[in-house]
Amino acid sequence: QVQLVESGGGLVQAGGSLRLSCAVSERTFSTYAMGWFRQAPGKERDFVAAITWNGGDTYYADSVKGRFTISRDNAKNTVYLQMNSLKPEDTAVYYCALAYHSDRRVGTHYSDYNYWGQGTQVTVSS
Repeated sequence: QVQLVESGGGLVQAGGSLRLSCAVSERTFSTYAMGWFRQAPGKERDFVAAITWNGGDTYYADSVKGRFTISRDNAKNTVYLQMNSLKPEDTAVYYCALAYHSDRRVGTHYSDYNYWGQGTQVTVSS
């Protein structure tokens, strides 16, 4: 069973930064695309960022472009989300996800991902 464990969430003031990490148990982690999503209370789970299996391409939601950076370290089976210039509207539970597909495709919809972490809370105060 593939396990994903997020860490790094917390409370930060507007304009601050946080770095989320997601450790993945899958030994073939380097084969698959990874993504970050977020869900605020009463809202749907929204795409935040994604990265291809080798880190060669990244994708971002318009709302975070220029402020967030997704990266991965395949030697450590870990994907990261560096979040800068945080805003109160970034407050949500953040989830990492793995796109377990033989063709290594990357997606921007939650249905593109097969495995999910438990989530980590990010709260940005104004």
